[in-house]
Amino acid sequence: ILGRPVELVTDDNQSKAGESATVARKLITRDKVVAVINGGTTAQCLESAPVCQNARIPMIATTATAPKVTETGPFVFRNCFIDPFQGAVLAKFARTSLHAGKAALLTSVSSPFSTGLAQVFRQAFTAAGGTIGGEQKYNDGDKDFRAQLTALRTLQPEVIVAMGFYTEGGLILRQARELGLTCPVLSADGWEAPELIEIAGPAAEGAYYSAHYSAESTAPEIQSFLTRYRARFAGETPESLAPLAYDGLMLLADAITRAGSTSGPAVRDALAKTHDFAGVTGRTTIDASRNASKPAVIVRVTGGKVKFVETVAP
Repeated sequence: ILGRPVELVTDDNQSKAGESATVARKLITRDKVVAVINGGTTAQCLESAPVCQNARIPMIATTATAPKVTETGPFVFRNCFIDPFQGAVLAKFARTSLHAGKAALLTSVSSPFSTGLAQVFRQAFTAAGGTIGGEQKYNDGDKDFRAQLTALRTLQPEVIVAMGFYTEGGLILRQARELGLTCPVLSADGWEAPELIEIAGPAAEGAYYSAHYSAESTAPEIQSFLTRYRARFAGETPESLAPLAYDGLMLLADAITRAGSTSGPAVRDALAKTHDFAGVTGRTTIDASRNASKPAVIVRVTGGKVKFVETVAP
């Protein structure tokens, strides 16, 4: 970039509280990085974002979907969609593609990710003419959801919306089918992991969730990336995390090139002006809040595989 080699400096936050901030400080003060790509969760990015903001070093969050990440300050960006967008996409899909009139919510009250998505879904779904028949709650780490699912079964919903992560999601799917619930179950990108199908088994069949890209797409950016990725990683097909990280780095490279400099403020300004950047996870435009404006894809578990359904924007 700008005639200079790129050195990728990495460190592991070990998913420990406080460690992301420590890593960010080390990368900036010791390693003198010109920008930070953070592939962690919202909680981890909220630790590193203030460090980057205070040092005036641009940071790109690739997978943290909570709005408050970029609210940290003008040097903090993201290249994945945010939860309000994702919740609205799921509501639109439930109403227009599944033709659901009544939805039931199953929400983890211990997860801001889950509660935030459920709130947006509720608002968008009812605004589109749907009704929320009822809501049951659980906590991350729970393993038995039969009481909540039994209560939802009496409501006879046309779709169950279970916002959360794949660990609980696989169990929810399995127990829902055991209780005779046959309606579609819908969730967000927290379900995007091979473990969802491993945990749920055949009960995963027919489950829908939103994702950042689909490997089934014929878009040249995606197929070129997959060819190179599979050649390097023994034929493996990646979930969204790898394409998002790749796009984050390429987005940064594009901004540095346009800025003609690695100066933090100059790169920040170039990132803020990103428009229609063609990446693996779609065409990205950075909005005024430094979030990525791009559509989401809906996928469905079919025959034990994740299949592309459609691309949706609210």
